Amino acid sequence: MMTAVELADVEALPNQPAVFLLSFPEGPPYLSKTGLLRRRLLRLLRLPNLRERVERIEYQLTGSGFESTVVHYEHARQLFPETYLQRTKLRMPPYVKIVLNNDFPRSHITTHLTRTPAVYFGPFRSRVSAERFEAQFLDLFQMRRCQEDLLPSPEHPGCIYGEMGMCLRPCQEVVGIGEYRHEVDRVVEFLRTGGRSLAEAIERSRDRLSEEMMFEEAARQHKRLEKVNEVLKLSDELARDVDRLSGVAITPSLAADAVEMWFVRDGNWHEPRRFAFEVEEGKPVSLDRKLRELFAETAPRRATVRDRQEYLALLARWYYSTWRDGEWLPLDGPELPYRKLVNAVHRVARRSV
Repeated sequence: MMTAVELADVEALPNQPAVFLLSFPEGPPYLSKTGLLRRRLLRLLRLPNLRERVERIEYQLTGSGFESTVVHYEHARQLFPETYLQRTKLRMPPYVKIVLNNDFPRSHITTHLTRTPAVYFGPFRSRVSAERFEAQFLDLFQMRRCQEDLLPSPEHPGCIYGEMGMCLRPCQEVVGIGEYRHEVDRVVEFLRTGGRSLAEAIERSRDRLSEEMMFEEAARQHKRLEKVNEVLKLSDELARDVDRLSGVAITPSLAADAVEMWFVRDGNWHEPRRFAFEVEEGKPVSLDRKLRELFAETAPRRATVRDRQEYLALLARWYYSTWRDGEWLPLDGPELPYRKLVNAVHRVARRSV
């Protein structure tokens, strides 16, 4: 919630991160965020004619750049429903999308999430990094790269990837829908497991061949494994199957001896929770126990596809930025890594003192 302040009291405001709103008798209000509230407002109020025109000043203090970004976005969306994306300069991050509502699925780069059957892998730092990852991981499989809606026929001219054995050539009816779909399932599993499905299969094959003293074949499998690992290194840090993207952003808090925790579970944004270091009967509360209770109490927001897409864009903007404050801890299993989480909470709390 924003707090109103009189014009004469601006000089008493703290120099802290905040989101503020200037209202005028006529025309739209001015909404912005800043790292130093008092200095920013004083500078604005020195502009010619602005001090006389300002009718109302409101502000909301924040504990971090991430919180400022989220609060600014939410107020902009409420005040300017038609133009809030332009006003907040919020760009949707790119994803590698596997289109599944097609007899012969393919991949492409997109910045939009939809309800249509598909797998979205991301968010990536930039379109360049998404395209680089897509091109390299497709080399590990024989899924088509063409973007046309296929009408398979033995007369189809095909493409260079088919000639090189890098595509199953469904366009030329070399394989049918079922066989091609099996290859797509391998691609989907590769993305959903972060490459483990293919890497583990290659490792098992390499070890078996080595035990059978087929060393040349084992060496080839080892080369394949190295290729897989090189491809996985091209994936940006946040990139996951969006339906399995889980983690927590830990950021400084306005409150003393506390941090803010922003949970994401299975690609869905949760209400932020404040985690404070409390003392009961003169003894500190077990952080491990309190984190378990906090995690159990968090509930996802009721989000539309648009909400999900835009909140993930806010997360990507913060994570890939040069001004990132706080830490992101990925959650790759059903259980919280409590020891890592406790250590991260301590580090962020110490930096915000």
